[in-house]
Amino acid sequence: MLIGILETGEVNAELAGKHGAYPPMFARLFAAIDPRLRFLTVPVVRGAMPTGPAQADAWVVTGSRHGVYDDIPWVEPLKAFLRACVDARVPVAGICFGHQILAEAMGGRVEKSAKGWGLGVQRYRIDAAPAWFDGPADYAGMAIHQDQVVQKPDGATVIASSAFCEYAALAYGDPDRPVAVSVQSHPEFTAAFVEDLIAARSGVFPPDRADAALATLDRPLDNAAWARGILAVFRAAEAARTA
Repeated sequence: MLIGILETGEVNAELAGKHGAYPPMFARLFAAIDPRLRFLTVPVVRGAMPTGPAQADAWVVTGSRHGVYDDIPWVEPLKAFLRACVDARVPVAGICFGHQILAEAMGGRVEKSAKGWGLGVQRYRIDAAPAWFDGPADYAGMAIHQDQVVQKPDGATVIASSAFCEYAALAYGDPDRPVAVSVQSHPEFTAAFVEDLIAARSGVFPPDRADAALATLDRPLDNAAWARGILAVFRAAEAARTA
């Protein structure tokens, strides 16, 4: 399987030198589950776009420092591409910004939340218990976001939520065999990367939120469960499309 990674954000040079850019983070996450996977990076953040949904067997949309409501030339073309993938039944997974832009592309709405920053390891409740997710019913995920989906698209199923984030994960289509899934937390992030990221953005995050987040970083994460779940969605959608 060839997984296309739609790179919508960039890691600053110092952190990238230590932890890698977003595409290698996803490659490590998924390759730990299936080392036979192949990966293709499309640097959307630098103006590139895929030739079409069929350029890869499945697509992942990364996180980004940008907002889906920002006036950026590639935002609307990316939304159109994601809709084309869903129409063509080519599976998509959106992570953080990817979760948000997929929701907007499909008719939802994203805003900068009055709740402020969600930072560090947080717990989320699985609401729909889809067949493809084998993690715990209250999984732990790494959060770094201020924007949130505040209105889900028609036809999307809420897979997970929390008191802080009402729409923490969504599935599009049959929730047990969706063509697209998305999650607000970051299964590709490690605690070491987030610790360094909080330090690098010391003027961005409120000190009390940053300190509280740092205190959570020794907690175990359910990243592998999300990696397995996303790959299960990709394989099932690919099998259905080619049957």
